[in-house]
Order: sequence, then structure tokens, then C-alpha cells
Amino acid sequence: MKAIRSLREMTRILNTDQRIRKLCLIRNDQKGYTRSVLSRFSKRVGEENFNKIIDRKVTKLLKGQQIGEVDVVLDASFIKAWSIRHPTDNQTGYSDTDARVGRSGRSFALGYKLHLSIDHKTMLPLSSLFASANQNEKKHSLTILGKAKTILEGCRARLRSVVADSQYSDSKLRSAVEKSIIPYLLII
Repeated sequence: MKAIRSLREMTRILNTDQRIRKLCLIRNDQKGYTRSVLSRFSKRVGEENFNKIIDRKVTKLLKGQQIGEVDVVLDASFIKAWSIRHPTDNQTGYSDTDARVGRSGRSFALGYKLHLSIDHKTMLPLSSLFASANQNEKKHSLTILGKAKTILEGCRARLRSVVADSQYSDSKLRSAVEKSIIPYLLII
């Protein structure tokens, strides 16, 4: 399944994808939720409560699969900001002041990074963090790993190893787990 990048796309998916409709408790004879309903839900619930809801659902799904050991994969994905660069400060957004310029593939763009940790077997997101694009992955790696460990403790699973790319190459992260599969970052 690909990432859903907007409320408009989510409303289209809610009208066509039976699996997502079932997860959202939408019956076959009902229309999917509109953009305004989805927008109001996320604003009323708030970020903290929304994260708690997701954490409980992920814990419930992992408990149902009776997973004993988990290999966690860490990665970050760039999300483009819908803003232009500020005229006086080329590194920040004009209408979106929290957006920063960061690496987007082989170029640089204005936006954010979504940092995720997932279970490699079930592909369930264990933890996530949203940060500006100019911040390095190392800065958030221990926070994401800590949240993932909390989720795994909730379903009585053990963290076996961490798999990540070289941007996560950090001695603190390596020492926080028994086994890590992270290439060393070579600076030439």
C-alpha cells in the first residue's frame, strides 16, 4: 500500500478500497467520510490523542499475531511543503514557517521528514515522528526507537534488531540495541 498524502486522496480511497472501508467501520451501503469530516476529526482529537489511538491499535494488531521477536526498520520520507521559500530567508517557508529546506532525493526542497519505525514482517508502523526537513535522522533515532520499544512492551514482544540506512549511523543507536544492521557513514 502506498502512502496517502492528502485528505482528498483519502476520501477517494474511502470510496473504493474495501479494506480501508472495513478498517474505518464503513458499511457497503454507506458513503465514505468527506474531507471536512476527516479534517475536523484530526483537529478535534489533536496530535497527542491521535498518536495514542494509533499506538493502541498497533498494539492490538501485534498482540493478535502473537509476535515474539521483532526486527525494526527505521527510515525517513520527505514530504513536500505547500509553500514557497521566504524572500529574506532562503532556508524557511513563507506561508508555512515551520517548513525547512532539506534533502529530497538528489536535490534540495522545502518540506518535512516523516521518520518511521516499522516491523519488517507485518509492515505495521510502530512509531512515527514528524520533523522539519533540515534535521538529520540521527537526531530523532533514539526517540523513534524508544517509542517502538514502548509499543513492543505493550504487546509482550522483544526487539531483536534494528535495520537502518547509513544516515542513522550513530554509536548511541548501536549501543541501545543488542543487534544493529546499520552501515557506517564514511566521510571523505
